Amino acid sequence: MEQTCAHCGSVERRAFGESESDRGELASYAIGWTSGHEELVGHMTIGIGVGNPGGGSFHIEIRNVDGEPGMRLVDRPFESVPQGGPHLTRAQALEHEDLPYVWFVADNVMAQDRRAGWMDHWLRGTRAFVSARVAEDFGSVRRVVRDEEGDWQLFDTLEGDPGAPRVTHLFHVIDADQSLLDVLDLGVGEEATRVSRDATWARVVRG
Repeated sequence: MEQTCAHCGSVERRAFGESESDRGELASYAIGWTSGHEELVGHMTIGIGVGNPGGGSFHIEIRNVDGEPGMRLVDRPFESVPQGGPHLTRAQALEHEDLPYVWFVADNVMAQDRRAGWMDHWLRGTRAFVSARVAEDFGSVRRVVRDEEGDWQLFDTLEGDPGAPRVTHLFHVIDADQSLLDVLDLGVGEEATRVSRDATWARVVRG
């Protein structure tokens, strides 16, 4: 979900989902960030136990800490989610008996939800080396390479010399073409190609 921030005019992004543990525990969550804010902070709400005395909504801020997403509980509510009970303050959340499960959900969301990966790259300011045409049209990406150094390279052609690369932020390209979410899990030395913007990505291991 996208909407315009009333304070800065930038794009607010929201994503919602559910998480189920091996024991059948169900939680719902929301993540979000505002692309144009100078302060790089993401948000997450995790709700558990709706309708139960111990239910609640836990609110978390996410920041880049030494290249990793650092999470801390906060007082200010972020979103309302279906499984959530009352909005908990930081102090209430720290005393809650189910806090270990909440952190389990938060870690899994960051690891498994592709949209959380999008937010993480925004927080990190991940750079991407792009061909000249991609720099002009982010929707023209046909080949994504994660090179041996872990850097991202985005090209408008499937092969051949793309010319001198330009540098941009990876999240800018994803903002323009969210089908790139499907390849955010590329490992070092892997690449993916597609013949058109609407085509399915084909993955290969670079030799």
